[in-house]
Amino acid sequence: MSDTPVRSKDRFLVFGAPQIEQDEIDEVVHSIKSGWLGTGPKVARFEDDFKRYKGASHAAALYSCTAALHLAMLASGVGEGDEVITTPLTFCASVNAIIHAGATPVLADVDPRSMNIDPERVAEKITPRTKAIMPVHFAGRACDMDALMAIAQTHGLMLIEDCAHAIETRYKGREAGLFGEMGCFSFYVTKNVITGEGGMVLAKDEALAARIKVLALHGMSKDAWKRFSDSGWVHYQVIEAGFKYNMMDIQAALGIHQLKRVEKNWLRREDIWKRYNAAFRDLPIATPADPEPNTRHAYHLYTIMVDETRCGISRDAFLSAIQKEGIGVGVHYLSIPEHPYYQQTFGWSPQQYPRAMQLGRETVSLPIGPRLGDGDVGDVIEAVRRVLARA
Repeated sequence: MSDTPVRSKDRFLVFGAPQIEQDEIDEVVHSIKSGWLGTGPKVARFEDDFKRYKGASHAAALYSCTAALHLAMLASGVGEGDEVITTPLTFCASVNAIIHAGATPVLADVDPRSMNIDPERVAEKITPRTKAIMPVHFAGRACDMDALMAIAQTHGLMLIEDCAHAIETRYKGREAGLFGEMGCFSFYVTKNVITGEGGMVLAKDEALAARIKVLALHGMSKDAWKRFSDSGWVHYQVIEAGFKYNMMDIQAALGIHQLKRVEKNWLRREDIWKRYNAAFRDLPIATPADPEPNTRHAYHLYTIMVDETRCGISRDAFLSAIQKEGIGVGVHYLSIPEHPYYQQTFGWSPQQYPRAMQLGRETVSLPIGPRLGDGDVGDVIEAVRRVLARA
């Protein structure tokens, strides 16, 4: 086997590199030339476009999904003394949003095949202090929303969906993000629709969306940004202590055109997903479960599991080896209890959540996205096979 890397250093395949086309560039330039860089008409347009795409009633565009999760907690009344149940296999922002709201995060272990929160474990974690459930649609796979909604309704709990991976996701004909009181989306640079940084809350209740917009702009009265528009001076009042979480028009300028291509790009992701599945069928790695019947997977991540006993190489050694082949990869995710802050603050240990612990110690996310050409996908496949053959 050749010692020459699959891709040379100058051709390194960056994980999650976005596909930016001329339409986005022109829209950003238009924003710059117009002089309106902050929250303005393009943000309003992006909100309307995203509502239309998802079939939602109310939306609030924000600087990030982290901001969306934080404000969704606050707007729903989650605060000191409350508990919110979520998954241990997620990005730290999910848990941090609960902490920043003054509540206590409670972890419920995941289903080992779907990698999503297990409703049976959720039911076991409910106490008189439980206020909400925050399911995370991992990698774009819908959680078991029937079971989670039943639990929420039985116990009178709020349900706030973390849809950072789930822009295109559907469950039994319904859009992810529209099941509970609110759904929170990400447009970070690696996501399926990007604004560089960016987030969105979809809300069932107009009052929830309105409060989020107030909280996102210093607590100033609704539409205070219009004081700089041609509609005339609008006096604002600060009605609560808010934050600086508003989306800018420069961000929305990207999202407007990204969203137009979301379905085309989803089909490309599906093609790559299927090609990986076929190419890795004979290898000792675990590949993602097929999408469940009557659901739509967003194909945001393609995550393989590298078990040292089966593969002859540890996950971390695999990461180093495939990077040397010129392929950028990700880890989604080390389980939350692996991190020192949460161990010290809440006394969590990985062993308390054995499924998330095992998955988090074996996971490797491979590049998947519309920017990848067929040759790029072939290089990823070749690199995976080469690293495992050497093990």
